[in-house]
Amino acid sequence: MRGFVVQRVPSVSGRVRNAAYAVSALVAVFVAGLLLAALGLHPLALGGSVLKQSLGSRFGVQDLLLLASPLVMCGLSVSLMLRVGLWNIGADGQFYVGAACAAGVALFGPHGSPLLVQITMGLAAMAGGALWIAVPALARLLLGTSEIIATLLLNFVARLGLDWLVTGPWRDPHGMAAAQTARIPDPLPKLPRDWHLGGLHWGLAVVLGLAALLAAAFRFTRWGFELRICGANRDTAAYAGMNVRRRLFQAMLLGGAIAGLGGMLELSGTVHRLQSGLSNGYGYVGIIVAVLAASSPLGCVFTGLLMALVLNAGLVLQTQGVPSSAALALTGLILLFAAIGERLAHYRIVPTRPVAGAGGVA
Repeated sequence: MRGFVVQRVPSVSGRVRNAAYAVSALVAVFVAGLLLAALGLHPLALGGSVLKQSLGSRFGVQDLLLLASPLVMCGLSVSLMLRVGLWNIGADGQFYVGAACAAGVALFGPHGSPLLVQITMGLAAMAGGALWIAVPALARLLLGTSEIIATLLLNFVARLGLDWLVTGPWRDPHGMAAAQTARIPDPLPKLPRDWHLGGLHWGLAVVLGLAALLAAAFRFTRWGFELRICGANRDTAAYAGMNVRRRLFQAMLLGGAIAGLGGMLELSGTVHRLQSGLSNGYGYVGIIVAVLAASSPLGCVFTGLLMALVLNAGLVLQTQGVPSSAALALTGLILLFAAIGERLAHYRIVPTRPVAGAGGVA
């Protein structure tokens, strides 16, 4: 008699994994809808309101893209380290440090060509983010310390350090707010108005260009190939003559630099001043962006837009009396179901061959 068994396969294709993540996200949204219905709300009406506010007008689209940009940058930072089998839980701290370094250049550095100032700010932000992750990187490679714990704890140090700057030595003495610096003199310029995206800045082009550059590097360069091998099997990479520690260290430094650059773009393009709460948890949401994108740089662009839509949904829910933590709960649901979907994608239901019974009948 023919039966069925569940078998686990060691690896799955990228298409299957992406499909699993997509289904998981839909299931998470469905569960969230059931919870909202249990609270006496109307999930379909709320969903329509979210889509209308986010995609129904030019202002909504611009606001969505501005919110997605830092999420994509943090997602790229996390996805780069996931490629080598490491977790960057500290993108939030690297984001803060990068923004602080860029603000220091903008407020206290020499002022010349605006383009030169922006380039200097970007380099300072990348250096700050890379240095902030250098200690966890060295501890991981030399001492075997968990990079998850080290990068996570440094988030709080970075946040407290930034709060000290904006309430102490860098505080704007002429500002009304108690926790911010003066406005930076040379912000990122806006996109041309005839592009119908006049509210956006050139940082969006940097985000998209960086995602494309990383995708090309992973696919067409020796460096990207070695990173993939080091992430898949470090013993095999070492046997093939690759310097595994060097590649892991490079990946961690570059991941920190990308998150730091994201902080600079948020500072110079959107907020225009260093202030407490600049990140708004972008580094943590970036983990979900990277996971849903299956560590694909181009995939981070789409999942970053998805998570920006989720955060916008949280704002709509607040207008209906739902606590502000609802968006955080929804992102947690998406990550939970994504983890479940990734596991289930490794299992297959396969038929078994007929086996002769006790009476000898096949």
